[in-house]
Amino acid sequence: MTAKQQDVSDLDLAVVAAQTAGDILTKHWHARASLTVSVKRAGDFVSQADVASEMCLREMLLSARPDDGWLGEETPGTEGSSRRWIVDPLDGTTNFLRGIPHWAISIALEVDGKRRLGVIHDPLKSETFTAMRGGGAFLNGSAITVSDTTQLANALFGTGIPFGGMAHIDDHAADIANLMPHCAGVRRMGAAALDLAYVAAARLDGFWERRLQQWDIAAGLVILHEAGAQITAMEPDDHPEVSGTVLAAPKALFDSFANALRG
Repeated sequence: MTAKQQDVSDLDLAVVAAQTAGDILTKHWHARASLTVSVKRAGDFVSQADVASEMCLREMLLSARPDDGWLGEETPGTEGSSRRWIVDPLDGTTNFLRGIPHWAISIALEVDGKRRLGVIHDPLKSETFTAMRGGGAFLNGSAITVSDTTQLANALFGTGIPFGGMAHIDDHAADIANLMPHCAGVRRMGAAALDLAYVAAARLDGFWERRLQQWDIAAGLVILHEAGAQITAMEPDDHPEVSGTVLAAPKALFDSFANALRG
C-alpha cells in the first residue's frame, strides 16, 4: 500500500471506487444492446457490465486495503483480517438490461462482524448515499433522515417481489395482501439497495423484502440506521444480516407497519 492510499479514509475510498465503477457501468448502459447476457437462474441475469464493475471495485478497494476480506456477487469471496468489503457491483441488473434507469452500486465495510460503512451510488441520477456508523447519513454531502410519517394510511412503502421458482412467492403475496388495505401504496422498483436508500432519504416511508443477499442490503442497512430507521427481520428475534429478510421504517411508524405485515 502506498502512503497516499493509506491516507485515504475508508469512506472516501469507497465513494471514489463506486463512482469509478459507475462510470464503467454508464458506458455499458449506453451500449447495452451489445452486451452478452447470461442467466444464473430464472429471472436472474448477469452481463459483462456486472463483472467489469466488480473487477474495478475489487481492484480499487483491495489494492488500497490488501489485508481486507471480500464478499461480492460476481467474484469469489476471500477471508482477510477483521475487515471485509461487501459489494454489489450492479444492483438492479434487470432494470439496467431493459433500459430502466434505476440501478446502483452498493459498497459496505464490515469491521469485527459489524457493518460500519455504507455507500450506494446511482450514476444516472448523480446521487451518492453515504453513512459511517455514528456519523449520520448523507445524500451528496447533505444530511438525510427518514420521514416523519406516523400514520400507516399515509405511508408509501417499497418492496421486492420474488420471481421464477422462488419458494417464498406465496409468503410475499400474503404480505402484500395484509398491508395494501392499510397504506397509501406499495412500489416495486427493482433495486433493493436504492429502496433502502430511498427510505433513508424519506422518499419511501418503509421497506420490506424476504431472503435478500447480504450484498443487496449491507450498505443500505448502515445508511438506514444512521438516518434514524428502525430495522428488524420478519421475525422479531431474527437479524437481517443473517436471514436477508428486512423490515425498515421510521420508529413512529414501525409497529403498525410490522403488525400489518405479520397479519
